[in-house]
Amino acid sequence: MLLLAAAFLVAFVLLLYMVSPLISPKPLGLPGAHVVVTGGSSGIGKCIAIECYKQGAFITLVARNEDKLLQAKKEIEKHSINDKQVVLCISVDVSQDYNQVENVIKQAQEKLGPVDMLVNCAGTSVSGKFEDLEVSTFERLMSINYLGSVYPSRAVITTMKERRVGRIVFVSSQAGQLGLFGFTAYSASKFAIRGLAEALQMEPLETRLISETTSVCKPEQVAKQIVKDAIQGNFNSSLGSDGYMLSALTCGMAPVTSITEGLQQVVTMGLFRTIALFYLGSFDSIVRRCMMQREKSEIANKTA
Repeated sequence: MLLLAAAFLVAFVLLLYMVSPLISPKPLGLPGAHVVVTGGSSGIGKCIAIECYKQGAFITLVARNEDKLLQAKKEIEKHSINDKQVVLCISVDVSQDYNQVENVIKQAQEKLGPVDMLVNCAGTSVSGKFEDLEVSTFERLMSINYLGSVYPSRAVITTMKERRVGRIVFVSSQAGQLGLFGFTAYSASKFAIRGLAEALQMEPLETRLISETTSVCKPEQVAKQIVKDAIQGNFNSSLGSDGYMLSALTCGMAPVTSITEGLQQVVTMGLFRTIALFYLGSFDSIVRRCMMQREKSEIANKTA
């Protein structure tokens, strides 16, 4: 009986691997594709642009600082694989005025053709205890991190749906998967991106939520994984063992791009939840210990 059950399990897993390609998205070819990267003048955004350029894409870099854009453009152009490739730079704040964002996207499409992939990488972070953060900080982070992804996505989605081609990538964070001490403003803005990506995924377009693990990975590594998963059409992408565990733990009602991925989440959920409980207990202990040390330090300073 045990042997029969094992044989059935093996056959079931093999069937899943055979059926998975039938429901997986068609890979996106980057040679000749037009890729728009917001926040592309530095960090992960610039590394993503370089990775796409290495594979033959045409790049539109969008950021606020014009000097950094020009510097990034020179760096990216060193990685060209043919003399037809172009790097276009556009200086604009993607979080302030939708009409302005829409206009610059139209300009980019007039020069380099319809956008095949949009990578929303513009963002910023501010840390501090909830009561110490100004209300304006919450408004600013929601504007930059959330609306800074909404506006460019809204500007490209109509054309993508008409062509039935396209990827919209949202670069998120581990702070967008669980709440972290000191990041009440940042986490909230990243959680908003996750909700946007999941809701947009239900529309007939392949949007991708990328959860970066920059704490343990270099920007170049993150960029390679993001581009790889965007090409393949994976909804959720992560790096490192902690990133994989966190993605499985927080998958919730998020879509899967293969039956195998769903099966892995089901099988590992219980184990990962047990490990996560120890992590949460450790986090709480660290926070309490630090608060006690700070209180003792403040009392000592008053009595001195």
